Amino acid sequence: MALIDITTAGRDWAGTKVLVRSDLNVPLDDGRITDDTRIRASVPTIKHLLDAGAAVAVCSHLGRPKGEVKPELSLAPVATRLSELLGVPVELAPDSVGDAVRAKVDALRPGQVLLLENLRFHPEEEKNDPAFAKDLAAGFDRYVNDAFGAAHRAHASTEGVAHVLPATAGLLLAREVAFIGGLLEKPKHPFVAVLGGSKVSDKLPLIEHLLRVTDRILIGGAMCFTFFAALGDPVGKSLHEDEDTQKLARELLDRAAQVNCTLQLPIDVLVADTFAAESRQEVLPSDAIPDWGMGVDIGPRTAAVYAEAVAEAGTVFWNGPMGAFEIPPFAAGTRAVAEAMAESSATTVVGGGDSGAAVAQFGLDDKFTHVSTGGGASLEMLEGRTLPGVAALLES
Repeated sequence: MALIDITTAGRDWAGTKVLVRSDLNVPLDDGRITDDTRIRASVPTIKHLLDAGAAVAVCSHLGRPKGEVKPELSLAPVATRLSELLGVPVELAPDSVGDAVRAKVDALRPGQVLLLENLRFHPEEEKNDPAFAKDLAAGFDRYVNDAFGAAHRAHASTEGVAHVLPATAGLLLAREVAFIGGLLEKPKHPFVAVLGGSKVSDKLPLIEHLLRVTDRILIGGAMCFTFFAALGDPVGKSLHEDEDTQKLARELLDRAAQVNCTLQLPIDVLVADTFAAESRQEVLPSDAIPDWGMGVDIGPRTAAVYAEAVAEAGTVFWNGPMGAFEIPPFAAGTRAVAEAMAESSATTVVGGGDSGAAVAQFGLDDKFTHVSTGGGASLEMLEGRTLPGVAALLES
């Protein structure tokens, strides 16, 4: 899927006023940004436009205010950090639409940056209200969507505005689509997917689609226990899903055999009696989890097998940790996968979300071919679905 981005649009940006939809939805702790990855990722597109002589207004959502103004979800801390990264002042507008905002937009000059206030303070944003989209577009010459992390949402700022203004992809969004789309279109084989997380049901469409294009799927995280339960193995106190989902898990195992894709489960697991670092812990075979224990990570033998599969791969996609990596004693399996991918010569793509947080925690985020900024969006692309924010650009 080829997108025209701001470097290939064949347009002169000088003197234009550009509305840029970025993904600045960063975690906050009492008004302090705890991870600025998404803000840093937005900088190249904004800087390119500024250097090309444009005036830029950036818009984004933050959190889930549910259509209400919530001061604790103001983008004020983001404006401060974005100003530091860009090296130019970034003024925060009082709102995202309205007369006061329009006056700020009209006053924008080339090289200046305005940040609109949280889009989701208005319920019309998530409803993709056409009138709200027109209000957002008012005063601008062009629209650039650089928010891959929100591209799977058909909202006014991600889909609606693209039908009001001439629309182009930003550098980040274009790169994301190229890498994630490339996994489906032209992967180098063997193509290995590493999938973790808590629920099979959350990743059911993804697994079904990956069975058709990958050679091997390595399962970790809590969702492996739903597979074990489906096979009749004891899972103790481990998190697992109901019988209906277990039936689907069994069907996935059968389907994998039919399409000649290896769907691999852990052979050993780390078991703990409580979800705490100081808990009783023991590495056991995956089919011998006792009643007192819960699985909290893949075991060392599994980690070695998975690392070897990654080392032999031509393409690796990873989404979902192998265990509760936030607790140090339970992080070994996730770290083993991350380090194997970091050392691999394959094309390595991390699907954002908790996996992205894990590689950042391990200090390995610059060792991969691509670390996605959009967990949900990357998964929907890999499920073979068209993202509304991307489709709108293709139609523009």
